Amino acid sequence: MAGSKESPRQKMINMMYLIFIAMLALNMSKEVLTAFGSMTEELSETNLELQERNDQFMQGLEEKAEEQAAKYLDLKLKADSIREISGKFYNYLESLKDGAYADAERSNISRTAYEKLDKTVYFDQLFFDGAALKEEGQRFLNEMNSYRNEFARIASDDPKLASIGEEVLSKFSTEKVQPVQGKALEYLDYHFKGFPLIASITKMTLLQSSVKNIEAQLLSTMLEGKLKIEASLTNFDAIVIPDKNAFFAGENFTGRIILGKNDKTLKADKVIINGVELGEESMQEGQTLVKFPAGRIGEREIEGEFQFIEEGEVITIPVNSKYAVVPKPNTATISADKMNTVYQGVSNPFTISFAGIPANKVTARTPGLKKGKTIFDRGRKKTLNGPNDYELDLSKPIREIAGKRELDILVIGELPSGEKVSSKVKFNIKPLPTPFGSVDGDNPEVLTKANFKGARITAGFGESFNFELRLRVQSFKLTVEGIGSFDCTGDELSAAAKRAIDRAGRNSLVRISDIKTSAIGTATQIKDARSTSFTLM
Repeated sequence: MAGSKESPRQKMINMMYLIFIAMLALNMSKEVLTAFGSMTEELSETNLELQERNDQFMQGLEEKAEEQAAKYLDLKLKADSIREISGKFYNYLESLKDGAYADAERSNISRTAYEKLDKTVYFDQLFFDGAALKEEGQRFLNEMNSYRNEFARIASDDPKLASIGEEVLSKFSTEKVQPVQGKALEYLDYHFKGFPLIASITKMTLLQSSVKNIEAQLLSTMLEGKLKIEASLTNFDAIVIPDKNAFFAGENFTGRIILGKNDKTLKADKVIINGVELGEESMQEGQTLVKFPAGRIGEREIEGEFQFIEEGEVITIPVNSKYAVVPKPNTATISADKMNTVYQGVSNPFTISFAGIPANKVTARTPGLKKGKTIFDRGRKKTLNGPNDYELDLSKPIREIAGKRELDILVIGELPSGEKVSSKVKFNIKPLPTPFGSVDGDNPEVLTKANFKGARITAGFGESFNFELRLRVQSFKLTVEGIGSFDCTGDELSAAAKRAIDRAGRNSLVRISDIKTSAIGTATQIKDARSTSFTLM
């Protein structure tokens, strides 16, 4: 039965409610009223947990429907319908509870004063007119009937949901109820007429809990059914995974074929590739090993089929794939990451590979070249140690290439056969460009006297130079129009230069020249930075 899926806590709460109903028939003590209030709190907490779980389910289902509409959109639409009818009835019950609490609060009775929520007037007057039903009483029955019938209709479309549909028909029946003694009573009379307010609120909260619990059962069962269908072997695809993307003429093609799910418990009963049935040694759990001559240069095809026995039937899964056979390589791929040029005074990052040869079979040689490289991405320093990452460090003088304008990088690769191939590529060696002078890293057209006197003279290579190399200003010359020139040590104005600035008139031209610099982290000599000038305000 679908009801067996209820949690132990939910079953306990249902049993407690039945016990309390029996206690009501014997004696309505203050303790019993408090117990009803406590159970309402427990039920409300359970409802929130169920709501959260159902929301998470729907969020996951929505993502699947967006990614794979063909598979999951129908399931999502059905789930939306379930949530809509469940939410409508749940919210209606919540509105009835809110009305009951509001009526109590008008009499200065709080929601948690359970011992005072002992009157029967509110729901008696809301639902009943003597032996007849008022409009709101009939609406309650209509809402429950609509929820029950719509839910059962959706469940009836799927045999796996039939037991849940039967549970809904039973739990939300509005037929007359036959007590242990006496004649049968109408549904609302049996459940709400003459009951204390807190007992009626608890009953409605229990109905809400049943709504959320059954909604969770139905959604879960629907997804389980879908996943079971997806797991069937009829939905698997055969995938050819070569050991590498391309093969050399004269080599054997090597690789493996797996099913899309790659289930380690699966083993093919029969595999035929290119018209040849593979031997037992090729059939392994979760994969089938293949090996045959790669063939001539060009694009080649792999065709065949997987055969499995499922529930007495032969399930055939076709194999269709292609691979390329390429000539043996004789040229390496070598690229400098910075404009295909290497600079003195910095570490130059490289990416080096040999087509068709794995990185662990490739070596590169030139003075100063080492594995790993450092790059700067959006101002952040990153160290890369991938198999193709190299760095040529020219921040320190290297005797073998001192004074040269070119260097050779030799790359050697080892083929699967053990044969070695090599390639040599020349790169230009360029000196560092001339840096630009600046004031506090900027080139203003005008500056106030106060701002300039407190500024530092700086230098840099500009945004076009794609290396992180900081410069330190060692000295410079300051020329003030109409006053004279002043030599300054370091990156700040000398005392004499500051006095000259104070004496300068408005709109006087100031020029900074002969900017001597040194680089941080390299012994390479840096050219004097270009001059910069501005007008005093």
